[in-house]
Amino acid sequence: MNKSELITTMSAKSELSKKDSQAALNSLLAIIQKRLSEGDQMPISGLGTFALSYHPQKAGRNPQTGEAIIIAGANKVQFKAAKALKDALASASN
Repeated sequence: MNKSELITTMSAKSELSKKDSQAALNSLLAIIQKRLSEGDQMPISGLGTFALSYHPQKAGRNPQTGEAIIIAGANKVQFKAAKALKDALASASN
């Protein structure tokens, strides 16, 4: 599902206009991005928690030349599903 499909689905489920659904989604994404950029976690009850996880630099190889390189360390976004989401997915698969 891409962003426009998500907006259409949100609009249908909430009876909001597509414009209002897009504004709501963009606001949510901006809040998550701001919290993560400040180093905070972003828990959403019933869904899960977004957090940053630091991956330190490591040695690697250039696949074309075989030359040894150093891959820089970086923060990566990590998502941990809430128990409610895990339970809903488990019951849906049965």
